Amino acid sequence: MNQAILFNDDLAFDKEQDAWCFTALLSAQVITVYFHSMQLKRLIHIDTCTKFDLEELVELWLEKNEPEGNTIHIQMG
Repeated sequence: MNQAILFNDDLAFDKEQDAWCFTALLSAQVITVYFHSMQLKRLIHIDTCTKFDLEELVELWLEKNEPEGNTIHIQMG
């Protein structure tokens, strides 16, 4: 699947999900992407380079998966 995705600049830590997340526009639908990672969870701030890596991770995830509803949960080692 090759879908256009636009990432919003709203990366933040979601205490309820205990994960970093941001929103994106995918096929005219707003989705929230959660990154579940022990390493990321320890960070107070995520730099631009890491944010781009997370965006690339979402693109790779979308090549193999379809989002269910308006959220994506990515488990990271």
